Amino acid sequence: MQLGLRDRRALVFGASRGLGLAVARELVAEGARVCIVSRDAQRIGAAAQAMGASFAVADLTRPGEALRCTQEAIARMGGLDVLVCNSGGPPKAAFAAVDAAGWQAGFQNLWLSTTDAIGAALPTMKASHFGRILLVTSVAAKEPMPGLTVSNGLRAGLLGLVKSLAPEVAADGITVNALLPGYTRTERMVELGVTDAQIASQVPAGRMGEPEEFAAMAVFLASDRASYVTGQAIAIDGGWLRGI
Repeated sequence: MQLGLRDRRALVFGASRGLGLAVARELVAEGARVCIVSRDAQRIGAAAQAMGASFAVADLTRPGEALRCTQEAIARMGGLDVLVCNSGGPPKAAFAAVDAAGWQAGFQNLWLSTTDAIGAALPTMKASHFGRILLVTSVAAKEPMPGLTVSNGLRAGLLGLVKSLAPEVAADGITVNALLPGYTRTERMVELGVTDAQIASQVPAGRMGEPEEFAAMAVFLASDRASYVTGQAIAIDGGWLRGI
């Protein structure tokens, strides 16, 4: 299948490891011009060199960083066709253990970085009458996970953002979708203490997902072939979600 991504300009946040890295690699493999972003300058530089992408350093936990980075990427590439909003998950904590600073940090990292990047990307996407906006959330946006209070709440809100924005920009040739990864073999699973043995009994597929499986769906949604898919929240979870 020809996805029509050759020379498309893509910006992928949180791409020094895990899901963001896998998505960026797949976009490069499809011939897209990709700029990858992380706050770890050494790691993002090495990743960019390895895959043949450009890179930028930005800390999404700091106000204004996503906006600055998106504007710089647009200027560097002469526009933007694909925006992948992806950020690290907030620390694991029950509600009683989350103070005001914790909520504010999570809101900046997960929410404001996303809305800032989208706000910067929309004018150039509208001008070219093409855009693909992908929000990497989590299955926790639909089925909250114990102890992930900040992530559960804010990621669920991002699904409302997708549903609100998608109809506003559909006539401009721009699609907006959310990707909901389930248990996928990334560093985040190690940080949360999730093991293969635990997953085998919870996921109908009987295993963790691989980052490349997630990336395949992301790249399809970024392509010409997905032009009629918008406003959706698509789980890549091996059947873990049971509800609609």
